[in-house]
Amino acid sequence: MPPTPRSARSGPLHEGRSSTSPLIVTLLLEAEAQARFDRLRAEHFPAGRNHLAAHVTLFHALPGEQRAAVDASLAGVATRPPFAVAVTGVQLLGRGVAYRLAAPELSALHAGLSAEFDPWLTPQDRQRLSAHVTVQNKVEPAVARALRDRLAAEFVPAEVPARGLGLWRYLGGPWEPLAEHPFAG
Repeated sequence: MPPTPRSARSGPLHEGRSSTSPLIVTLLLEAEAQARFDRLRAEHFPAGRNHLAAHVTLFHALPGEQRAAVDASLAGVATRPPFAVAVTGVQLLGRGVAYRLAAPELSALHAGLSAEFDPWLTPQDRQRLSAHVTVQNKVEPAVARALRDRLAAEFVPAEVPARGLGLWRYLGGPWEPLAEHPFAG
């Protein structure tokens, strides 16, 4: 699993292996919630395919050659205060399971960044944001349904603090952490 990136305020973690590899933008959650989702992912994701910590992807494939512009946009929106994200339920992904997330602030943040990144958005990134944390994927549908049923029966709605934005480089499986932009406040 990739390390947690340090603050972008202290400089980028890596210069990157390839300036053209796609960039990924994630919402960063506070440590306790992150640890809980990481434990669930480690428990339920096929071990040979679990290359990543639990994450909330906002943009899946921004052009690597636009790193400076993407980084500047993330720094600009990170001046906002932290906000709470509601964990609203358990969702079946077909061959996996995720926890659904929602927050008006998250929707607004995503819409603003989508407008800034518009020329670079892939069809996947043009879709309406369906924020979630995947804790299982790449399993047989029956296995996914069984986990969804179990987690849904135990589910209690909660709120988790969002603490910032992460910038990553896609490396064909693993992600390289590039920068972290903590929310101000």
